[in-house]
Amino acid sequence: MVLNSKLRSGLLTTLILAAVALSADAAQAVLGLTIPSHRHRPIIIHHVRDTTVSSYNWSGYAVTAAPGAVTAVKGSWVVPAVQPGSCSSGTTSEYASFWVGMDGFTSNTVEQTGTDSDCQNGVPTYYAWFEFYPHPAFLINSMSIRPGDVIEAEVQYSPATRRFTVTINDRTTGQSFSTSTKVNGAQRSSAEWIAEAPSGSGGILPLADFGAAVYGVDNTSVIGTSEATVSGTTAPIGSFGSNVYPITMVSVGDPSASKAVPSSLSSDGMSFSDAWVRSGP
Repeated sequence: MVLNSKLRSGLLTTLILAAVALSADAAQAVLGLTIPSHRHRPIIIHHVRDTTVSSYNWSGYAVTAAPGAVTAVKGSWVVPAVQPGSCSSGTTSEYASFWVGMDGFTSNTVEQTGTDSDCQNGVPTYYAWFEFYPHPAFLINSMSIRPGDVIEAEVQYSPATRRFTVTINDRTTGQSFSTSTKVNGAQRSSAEWIAEAPSGSGGILPLADFGAAVYGVDNTSVIGTSEATVSGTTAPIGSFGSNVYPITMVSVGDPSASKAVPSSLSSDGMSFSDAWVRSGP
C-alpha cells in the first residue's frame, strides 16, 4: 500500500521552511513535509579490508574519487516488497531505504534520493524521498510508490551554479520529481548505490525484510544506469577498478552477522542484487 495515514500525520508536524535553510524551490516542491522518524546518514564503517567494506548501515556499492571529481551518479532499481515477517505484529516498525547518491563514503554530507520499503506500525509502507544530509529527509508527496515499480534516479552537480540536483522518476507510473540546492562542505568524492538501514534518534533502526533488491539495466531495462561521472568521464560501476567498494551491512551487536549482502557485479559492471539476511540492528 502507499503511505499510511499514521506516517502522513506525523510528517505534517514539521514545515521545511521552519526546519532547514534549503532552497525555496526545494521547499515548495514537497509541500513542507519532512520525515521525522529517520535519517539517511553517511556510512558507519565497521572495517575495510582491501576493497571490501563492512558497515552497520549501508549495503551495496560505492565508487571513490578525489575531492571535487564526481559530478553525477545515476541508478535504477525495482521497489522491493516488505516481506510478511517484517509486519507480523501490529506494532512492528522496521525500515529499508534504497537510493542513489553522492558523498557520505569518505565525507560528512550525502546528496541523495530514493525510496523506502518500511513496516510502519505493522503496515507495509512505500514512499519516495530526497535528502541533502545533514539537512532532514523530505517526503516527495507528489509520488505514489508501490512494490514492483521501476525507479530511475540521478544526482548531478553543476560547477557553474554550485548546486546539486536530485531527480527521481517512477518508470512504471510516469511520476517524477526534481529539485536542487547548494550543500556547504560537500566533497564530491564518492558515488553510491545503496540499501540502507536508516538511523533514528536512538541509532540504527531495524532493517525491514525486503527479500532482495535489484539494481541496474539487467534488472530494470533502464539504459545508462549504475553509472557515475568522475573527472568528466561517465562509466559503469565496474569500470572504476580498485576504487569500487562492495559493502556488506553487519549487525551492530555482532559484526560477524550480516544483515544485507550485495552480489558481485554483472559482467557489464552495471547491475547487482542486494539480499536481506536479518533485521539487526
